[in-house]
Amino acid sequence: MSIPAERQDLRLMRAMFSTIAPRYDFITRIFSYGMDRRWKRRGVQMANLPERATVLDLASGTGDFSRLVVERCPQAKSIAVDLTERMLRLAHERGIRDAVCADATVLPFPEHTFDCVFIGYGLRNFPDLNAALREIERVTRPGGLLVTLDFFLPANPVLRQLYVGYLYAQGGFWGLLLHGRPRIYTYIPDSLRSFVSIQDFADRLRSFGYASVKARGFIFGGIGLHWAAKTENPGQVAAP
Repeated sequence: MSIPAERQDLRLMRAMFSTIAPRYDFITRIFSYGMDRRWKRRGVQMANLPERATVLDLASGTGDFSRLVVERCPQAKSIAVDLTERMLRLAHERGIRDAVCADATVLPFPEHTFDCVFIGYGLRNFPDLNAALREIERVTRPGGLLVTLDFFLPANPVLRQLYVGYLYAQGGFWGLLLHGRPRIYTYIPDSLRSFVSIQDFADRLRSFGYASVKARGFIFGGIGLHWAAKTENPGQVAAP
């Protein structure tokens, strides 16, 4: 994959997401036709968490997954982790108590800490996806889950072109309207152009020590929700 320069430099990433943080939730609702929360809630429901689960909300933004986890399991502990401090301040203002500013490839947690790791729209923005997946696998307990929601490339080549073009048009419109900068939200299609399909990502998860991988596609394969259980014996699977 060819990773755009702005996603290879963590300083640029922090600066970009600090700028869009106050509008981040609004934009995710717009780009998902208002269905974003419904998809995340389904992700939490299907995880079937234990009452006192310890979960990681990685690339948390303002903490949507954390709030949904605690809403469903009031005794659960959810730790929000994001690269951008401004996102975490907003998460704290919205009731998220446990928050850590960290890079997904160097997580400050011991092995086998979490029953489940949730990631909402973060996968495409990891400069090294394989390194992030190795780190996520490390901090997940054997038998634990990874639940992700993200944009993906539709498998159909025609739909793929139409979808990416639509995202550029939407991003340009809202960037100009909200910030006077047409390209600020085109990071979404920019990141997507170097990403994978729903099925490709499911296959990659299997290679990283996950079994029982399930996926659900929305918007003609442009949005994907994945559930994957870490194998009980991770040593049997060699990650790339």
